[in-house]
Amino acid sequence: MATGQERDLAGDEGSSSGDATDVVAGGGYPAACDTPARKLLYDMVSIPSPSGEEERAAERLVDFFEANGREAWIDAVGNVRAPADDAVLLTSHVDTVPGDIPVEVRPAPPEGELPDPSDVRVGEPGDPVLWGRGAVDATGPLVAMAVAAVKTGVSFAGVVREEVDSGGARALIDDRDAPEAVINGEPSGWRGITLGYRGLLEGTYVNTSESGHSSRPEPNAIQHAIDWWHGVEAAFTPEDPETAVFDQVTTKPISVDGGLSDDGLAVEATMDVQLRIPPSRPVDEVHELAEAELSTGSVQWGEPMPPVMESPRTDLARAFRVAIRSAGGDVRLLRKTGTSDMNLFAAAWDCPMVTYGPGNSDLDHAPDERLPLPDLDRAVRVLTDVCRERP
Repeated sequence: MATGQERDLAGDEGSSSGDATDVVAGGGYPAACDTPARKLLYDMVSIPSPSGEEERAAERLVDFFEANGREAWIDAVGNVRAPADDAVLLTSHVDTVPGDIPVEVRPAPPEGELPDPSDVRVGEPGDPVLWGRGAVDATGPLVAMAVAAVKTGVSFAGVVREEVDSGGARALIDDRDAPEAVINGEPSGWRGITLGYRGLLEGTYVNTSESGHSSRPEPNAIQHAIDWWHGVEAAFTPEDPETAVFDQVTTKPISVDGGLSDDGLAVEATMDVQLRIPPSRPVDEVHELAEAELSTGSVQWGEPMPPVMESPRTDLARAFRVAIRSAGGDVRLLRKTGTSDMNLFAAAWDCPMVTYGPGNSDLDHAPDERLPLPDLDRAVRVLTDVCRERP
């Protein structure tokens, strides 16, 4: 059990309570928002917090911690910091992607039906489901962690800019020592824990060629950019077509810009690209193979995000298996093809870690983003049990 102050929020998560002790920001709530976790989620989702505009949401989190007897503040980069018992650091991101989804609570429809306009089913029939930007990615996980941190007295950090450059996580790493364990908040479903993420290498190809009539056979800068990228794609095409996506290096052009220079004397080409890297491939090797396909032009590479694959046999992973089964779930061990702040934490800190949080990741960034409130309750219970299990 984590040492440090433990606190019981008014009302058991998953049951009704009329005397919650958390801060109320914004007045009334839908009837289904009847626990501290549900109320905090409703408030947080109601506050727009796209990357770079997290301040109001961060202030709401600080209010929640202070109302429950915990010291919390917003640091120089905008992170919410509530340090306490470092047996566990619970951390998730405050920012969301842009998008205005009306915040409301609706019952999940009967079996065989889907709510308009979605083609993804979540929740049991009749379950209250909260709609809104960030409900899944990652305000739901963030709220579950804030409530569990208050209940158990472990450390908490809500970080900013995860959706753009992970600036909040990078600043957190620079500003504090490693905790004994990290639980990173992203949607895994309340029954699942994510142990692995691929890495990310981003680059910008730049080339210039002399202008000339389009009938000339010599390739111009735009053609060179296309040729280079075709070479990169071929270099990383797996020999076995059945290779799982997680185990592949996948390549994706993100944007292309080209044409005559302003003075009309040259053809210019710029291409932004991404390469996703599995834990089985060193980042340096992937970088070198992509560079080897260059015949002309150059690539300006960004700082890579290293891949991560945690063991399912750590004490932390075991505690999650026990807690999920205790809550009535069948445990799912996940590997994700994208990235998260856990990639950075794993590269910097030598301690066990997993990523966990309520929500169906198929709804990340989607126009029908929504979270069944019973799943939030179960995630709070699981996180609370895991944090209390830590020595």
